[in-house]
Amino acid sequence: MQSVEMLGRLPVALVAAGFLLVTGSVSATEQAQQRREARDTKQETRQESRETKVDCRADDQKSNPECRQDKRETKQEGRQQARDIKY
Repeated sequence: MQSVEMLGRLPVALVAAGFLLVTGSVSATEQAQQRREARDTKQETRQESRETKVDCRADDQKSNPECRQDKRETKQEGRQQARDIKY
């Protein structure tokens, strides 16, 4: 009698276990996608910050330390955008 009950519960347990596996892999895929988007954002920001500094120095608008600070601020904004994507 007990073995019949166990066999009746086995398919339910297998379906539940399969559901948990699928859910976990979907979550991992979403995280990977978010990481990729965040990485792309940071890479784009690096290029933008380089251009900001080059433009700043070319125009002689500010001293080198001031241009460097502008570059840092640009990079920090990009990092924050990446964090917003990931979390």
